[in-house]
Amino acid sequence: MRITARPHQLPARVAAGLVILESGLSMAAANDERARQTHGMAAGTYPFLKDLDPQEFTRWLARSEIALGAALLLPVVPSVLAGAALAAFAGGLMGLYLRTPGLRRQGSLRPTPEGLGIVKDVWLLGIGTSLVAEELRES
Repeated sequence: MRITARPHQLPARVAAGLVILESGLSMAAANDERARQTHGMAAGTYPFLKDLDPQEFTRWLARSEIALGAALLLPVVPSVLAGAALAAFAGGLMGLYLRTPGLRRQGSLRPTPEGLGIVKDVWLLGIGTSLVAEELRES
């Protein structure tokens, strides 16, 4: 496993890292209403989250996003690790998109206007899986 990112991987890692880091920093400053909304949407899709306190859930989500964003931005974090973490995170977002009523058109993968903001994050899944696939291929 390579210890540092390959130069051609840096633009994708930086783009994804900056977006996720900003989201985490914004989430860290979430008020009670935003925490309830974020938790409610996540718990509606992933029922095992229902018992968590909305503020606690939002704090953990913010910390996770900040850590993931930093891992992507630091080229010393191996791409296979950063890519796997990104793919897992993006997979959770895609699960949210696929399972939340009203985000997709009936019987279709096409988004509704409400779902467009989440389905656009499919690029994160593409970056994560590409980083992992390249590193595994090179091993």
